[in-house]
Amino acid sequence: MHLARFLRMLLRLADEFGVAVLITNQVVAQVDGASMFAADPKKPIGGNIMAHASTTRLYLRKGRGETRICKIYDSPCLPEAEAMFAITPQGIADVRD
Repeated sequence: MHLARFLRMLLRLADEFGVAVLITNQVVAQVDGASMFAADPKKPIGGNIMAHASTTRLYLRKGRGETRICKIYDSPCLPEAEAMFAITPQGIADVRD
């Protein structure tokens, strides 16, 4: 109940002031029997409340070395896709081949 109320307040602020709101979400390991067959056994905390309060959802994960992967998970205007980037001392950069 508190989470839904807080998310509604953020959506109202975004609409009123015309700003983007970025929400991060913790993930946990899924430890049931079905998780051993899944490619990624992590699931987000907050469930459907977070999913319904978000317009576009991105899934960030660590790749090899300094590489990170950003996947468009759910969006009304963008197709599902992935992009790779690196976090360097100078900031965010393209991945070197």
